[in-house]
Amino acid sequence: MLTSVLAFVGAAFLIAMVPGPSTVVILRRAVVNGRRTGMATVLGNECGVLLWGLAAAFGLSALLLASQVAYDVIRMTGAAVLVWMGTRALWQARRAGQPDQGSAESAAVSLRRAFRQGVVTNFANPKAGVFAVSFLPQFVPHGAPLLLTLLAFSVIWAVVDLIWYLPLVWLAGRVGQVLQRQSVRRRMEQVSGAVLVGLGVRLATES
Repeated sequence: MLTSVLAFVGAAFLIAMVPGPSTVVILRRAVVNGRRTGMATVLGNECGVLLWGLAAAFGLSALLLASQVAYDVIRMTGAAVLVWMGTRALWQARRAGQPDQGSAESAAVSLRRAFRQGVVTNFANPKAGVFAVSFLPQFVPHGAPLLLTLLAFSVIWAVVDLIWYLPLVWLAGRVGQVLQRQSVRRRMEQVSGAVLVGLGVRLATES
């Protein structure tokens, strides 16, 4: 059992290191709005991870493998969410260039909203569901109780993901404190917005 857990932890770290939509959203919040907001986004993201893990444990995310319609619905919903967030970031970057409007929008981002954004970004990604249902069961030892083991792995998966993002948020927060110039923050919004829109379009168009 210990060998399976260690193997799962190592694999989960490798998966966490692969950048995706959640990474873009988390780093954007940490740089533009500070560490606390970045951490709220991380916690929301881990709730999404945990939800996918629980769905895999109870067999719900297996529907994504069995039903192309279910997968496409979540895929298009996730793509729309990413494009919307990217477009909003680009709009904020444009407003940042206007007098007295650059900091009002970013300062208005609450911890609750950042948390919700983290949840939506992760849970609207159907790849996470397919990954959960195909990845977690591979590490269940022979003879171990399936449901309890998958639930435990779901919690471990979320904790590993959290551990990976903690130093990233800290570093991004440091960068945000150093780069306080409005032009730099505007550029950050432009880059992150363009990346999110690109990820949304790719998710919508891929088979």
